[in-house]
Amino acid sequence: MRLRWKRAAGGLVLLYCLFSLYAAYVVFFQGSRGSGAAARERRRGSALPLQNEGQQGESQHLQQDNEWNPWEEDEKMENDLQHRAQLQGFQKQILQNPPRRKVVQIWGKAAIGLYLWEHILGGPLTPSDVMAQWREGELKAGNLYFSFYTGPAVAPGRISPDTENLVLVLNGREEGKVKFATQWLHYVQTLHQMHKLKHTAVVLLGSEGCENGWIQPYLRKHGGFIDLLFLVYDSPWVDEVDVFQWPLGVATYRNFPIMDLNNLMLHSSRPYLCNFLGTVYKGSSRETLLDALKQEKLGAMCLISVREQWLPQETNDSLKKYQDALLQSDLTLCPVGINTECYRIYEACACGSVPVIEDVMTPGQCGNSSVFQNAPLRLLKSMGAPFIFVTDWGELPAILEKEKAMSLEEKNERRRIVIEWFKQFRTQLKKKFTDILENKFF
Repeated sequence: MRLRWKRAAGGLVLLYCLFSLYAAYVVFFQGSRGSGAAARERRRGSALPLQNEGQQGESQHLQQDNEWNPWEEDEKMENDLQHRAQLQGFQKQILQNPPRRKVVQIWGKAAIGLYLWEHILGGPLTPSDVMAQWREGELKAGNLYFSFYTGPAVAPGRISPDTENLVLVLNGREEGKVKFATQWLHYVQTLHQMHKLKHTAVVLLGSEGCENGWIQPYLRKHGGFIDLLFLVYDSPWVDEVDVFQWPLGVATYRNFPIMDLNNLMLHSSRPYLCNFLGTVYKGSSRETLLDALKQEKLGAMCLISVREQWLPQETNDSLKKYQDALLQSDLTLCPVGINTECYRIYEACACGSVPVIEDVMTPGQCGNSSVFQNAPLRLLKSMGAPFIFVTDWGELPAILEKEKAMSLEEKNERRRIVIEWFKQFRTQLKKKFTDILENKFF
């Protein structure tokens, strides 16, 4: 029995010794091998570039990304729901507060309204019948949406604004027209008092003597409601702040059309050097003009047709005769009437005939203003009109002699310049008009 215990104790001692030897081997021999491998790695690292820290970071980041996240699907769903809620809120806000359309209504109660709408803004009109009682059209120009109404049936009480912004076109040239225009101003004033209108601009065919004091009390700066005034003729009121000069334009009341540029004989010789078809008043410079043509025997080279009394309406035959004269002449003679500015200037340009303008001031209150110092015809001159200006019709014979010496190529080039200028003139007026309205009304 004692021998058995001795053997068991000896076995345990042997096992302990074997374990101790194995541990000593691991500590001393495997540890030195690891140190040698580390030393070799250090030596190899000294000969190679250091590993990029960014690559290490990226490796760690990728390792982190590859780690499984048990809440990842829930987080994605929550983010999608938040994004969808934000989008729905934004869409609801747009529906509740849609972008405001900049709408302006134009009521044309003078013939120059047609010049504004058709010739400057380029708007359509329905019906096309010029004798229709009610005509209307719509147009987008720049950022503004325009609607236009004109005709005898457009009357106070029979038309009301569907917008807060109005342009009213009126004729204030003479006493009877002023009375009619005043009725319209009273109607529009009532609409302002009823809060149906916030802004009003007036395009006014003013007095040829620039005697327009009757409209002054209606201007906002004088206690009235008119924010902007676009005024025909060289009024000293023009300040380019709330009073602007506006062109007379072509005689739309005589149905002068928008000319087709393809029918203007742009590259062919015209049979007449000049033309003048109009009324000759006793004691006017128009008599001087005719005398100059007769004395120099230049009448044969020009198309001349005169009458002693002005006629407000044209027949179809007289209108065609007048248009043909413009289309067939290199020059159109433009003597002064009651005012220096006349329809003939614009109609000649529309037909590619160069206006020869009597550049003198007429009696009345017209003249320079705080922003224009070159009256008469301040607006045309400021926009670089390529016209021929004379101060005396005694200069005409020399002008016509020069015309006879010009080649067809020179005349064609000059004609092209006039037509291109007139096109740009209307384009610039359109932009100026819409910009002024937008800045003031919106």
